[in-house]
Amino acid sequence: MNRSSEHTALDFTATLPAADFIARFRDPERIAACCRACPNYGRSWACPPFGFDMEEYLAGYATALLIVTKITPAQTGLPLADAGRLLRPERVRHESRLLDMERRYGGRAFAYAGTCLYCPEGCCTRPAEAPCRHPEWVRPSLEACGFDLCRTSEELFGIPLLWSCDGRIPEYLMLVSGFFHNAGEIEWEE
Repeated sequence: MNRSSEHTALDFTATLPAADFIARFRDPERIAACCRACPNYGRSWACPPFGFDMEEYLAGYATALLIVTKITPAQTGLPLADAGRLLRPERVRHESRLLDMERRYGGRAFAYAGTCLYCPEGCCTRPAEAPCRHPEWVRPSLEACGFDLCRTSEELFGIPLLWSCDGRIPEYLMLVSGFFHNAGEIEWEE
């Protein structure tokens, strides 16, 4: 558990065969339609469309480790504009661990949806059709690969994703990330 004066973060994990996760939770056509409606579509190297075959990208892994972090603000009623400030330290922690797991075990990391962390907002090279400045760090999210994160969070963890409807941060925020691998038993280390 991570605690700060601004929030509490609890990690939850689930491990299942990668083929089962793909079969149960991937809905590429429906999720792609949602991605196309997002302003980041085609404007960030972390977002679709991708220049590779997604089926091949997901193939060849025995196990999917899913990680959900529930971030509860210390104060209720915060404006939605504060969400990034609460999410960022947990995203940095997630992505650092995921990249370390790639180095240690091989496999493929899937980071949090949204803009990447490595270039200042609005400075991604993709709109200019230039190469990514940080391909060693940027990873697509599970959502960008066609996975239904609402179903994943609710069915595997029993925690529904909440959305703001009044311009305020909901009761809690969620990060959903994953790691596909062939390394046998590995754990998300606290």
